Amino acid sequence: MIYTVECSFADPHSEAEWNDFYSVEKLRALISVTGFYSSQRFRALNDDCPAYLAIHTIEGIDVLMGEEYRQKGGGNFSKWQQHITDWHRNLYSAIGMAPAVNADELLVLCASGPELLVQMDLLPLAMHAVALEKSPEHRWLAKVKREDAHRFRPISKELHFYSPITGQLTSSRTVATGQMKVCDA
Repeated sequence: MIYTVECSFADPHSEAEWNDFYSVEKLRALISVTGFYSSQRFRALNDDCPAYLAIHTIEGIDVLMGEEYRQKGGGNFSKWQQHITDWHRNLYSAIGMAPAVNADELLVLCASGPELLVQMDLLPLAMHAVALEKSPEHRWLAKVKREDAHRFRPISKELHFYSPITGQLTSSRTVATGQMKVCDA
């Protein structure tokens, strides 16, 4: 399952410190939780969506309800909580492992359907919301080479582009995704 967390941050004076904490300490803590398989953070290039996006591959919703998650990863933003705005969490099914987005790529998300991504000659992965906010109910994601993104950004306000802040962290645990078995170190 894909667990997404989106938010903006309202204090420019502490934003760099918060980003360092999230990108280093928090992601490492999350990936150490049993049932977390991958984690990656992004910054939106659009102004019409939350500024930050984290995408995690997890085993299921039970992981987010467990004590290990509460102790290691959930809710340890108390120092910055007052500055976190436009916060949204969703749990999506259907794509297996979240794709790793490299520094020379951008992540593209669309909630209106896969057609725009297909028109861009991209391979959209369909996600269906199954828990938490469940909004948007459907989302399609794809990767695009950063050097090609300028051609696609004016196409539609329905497309949201994200630049990776971190590389994708993966756990050493093995996860079975349909018929594919993925094991990352």
